[in-house]
Amino acid sequence: MFFEGLSRLDAIFWGYVAFFLILFSGVVLTFQSRFVQFTQIPLIFKTFWACLSHKKEPQKGVHPVKIFFASTGGMIGIGNVVGITTAVQFGGPGALFWIWVAGVIGAILKYSEIYLGLKFRVENAHGGYDGGPMFFLKQAFRSPAIPFVVAILLCLYGVEIYQFTIIADSVSSNWHFNRTFVVLLLLLAILWAALGGVSRIGKISLWIIPVFLQIYAVMGICIIVSEASALPAMLAKVIHSAFTGHAAVGGFAGSTMLLAIQHGIARTAYSADIGVGYDSIIQSESSISVPHTQAALAILGVLIDNFICTLTILVVLLSGAWLLEGEGTSIIQAAFSTYFPYMDLFLPFFYIVTGYTTLIVYFCVGLKCCRYLFPRHGKALYLFFGCWMFLFFSYTSQSKALLVMSVAGAMLLIINLIGIFRLRNEISFFDSSVELKN
Repeated sequence: MFFEGLSRLDAIFWGYVAFFLILFSGVVLTFQSRFVQFTQIPLIFKTFWACLSHKKEPQKGVHPVKIFFASTGGMIGIGNVVGITTAVQFGGPGALFWIWVAGVIGAILKYSEIYLGLKFRVENAHGGYDGGPMFFLKQAFRSPAIPFVVAILLCLYGVEIYQFTIIADSVSSNWHFNRTFVVLLLLLAILWAALGGVSRIGKISLWIIPVFLQIYAVMGICIIVSEASALPAMLAKVIHSAFTGHAAVGGFAGSTMLLAIQHGIARTAYSADIGVGYDSIIQSESSISVPHTQAALAILGVLIDNFICTLTILVVLLSGAWLLEGEGTSIIQAAFSTYFPYMDLFLPFFYIVTGYTTLIVYFCVGLKCCRYLFPRHGKALYLFFGCWMFLFFSYTSQSKALLVMSVAGAMLLIINLIGIFRLRNEISFFDSSVELKN
């Protein structure tokens, strides 16, 4: 009964409210910025390389490249590989079109969110900064109640139960390890990394994410090239079903245009953390004093995330795996097993490595939010709460865990986007005449 209620709430949030807010606020900010996510791509890459070449460690805050990879580590991973497949499972091929739409307008929303987080951040007692929606929403609503609610939701969202459950499922079923052993070992690894703060997480992600991107991109592109003759027809089907829905076929139950929009935008927002607020907290710890520099890197992160999501969906569509019934992990395994051997051995390892970066980034954000709510005992409270949540949901279905994350994400997105829209005149969008400094 509880999860049925959540499911109805999730459909209302993503099918009507969140969908409208993302499109409306994204279009308004796109025009206000003069289409900066399109026109300034070369400058964004130039900013990244300038930050990458700056090797000196800062005296206050965390190096911008470590922040970038900590942020990207939270986005890139299981959400792009497993979570995004549910968009096609329930929304049909047309969901891919709405994934692209959400990525384009989501980039400017992410820029705005990061910019405001940096602009209204405060120095903390640990030689760094605290920022994020709790701080800029105070300016948007002039009330401590909204930031308090957002901090509570982020504490819940910070325990990434969906990806935790996927790793436990995949490792225990494919490698035949004891499930309890897998759960406890993964939990200890999360606590070790998250307690080291954003700097430690940035170092871990700096080693993992580039390797992941290269391996996954090569595998995905190889599959797409091998199915190149079917690609034009599939892309035509994507565009057509984006506006008409898709009839039932194989194990696919059929979908409407509304379902394609709902699941395409919802899963992209979850994958790229658009408007959710966690990324603003992470990136507010950057040593960079100019907000639009770190915000520009955030646009690059969303573009990379959308590219990985696109590869995943195309592989699932071209292989025909989207017509199968089952959890996202089984769909992905079926898709890649069609082209590569030993996927039952490789994919669990893949999920561990890529999911780990997301789990530790989220948990670190949850810790910071709980300390915001309870300065004295927040750390201990969150450790207890997080461990309980991971243990409880590791023995439930992936769909239930994803549903909890989806509803919490939708509530955060609705509050944050309203706040960002109210503060839109506080945002400065860079252009080609601005020299970005790191």
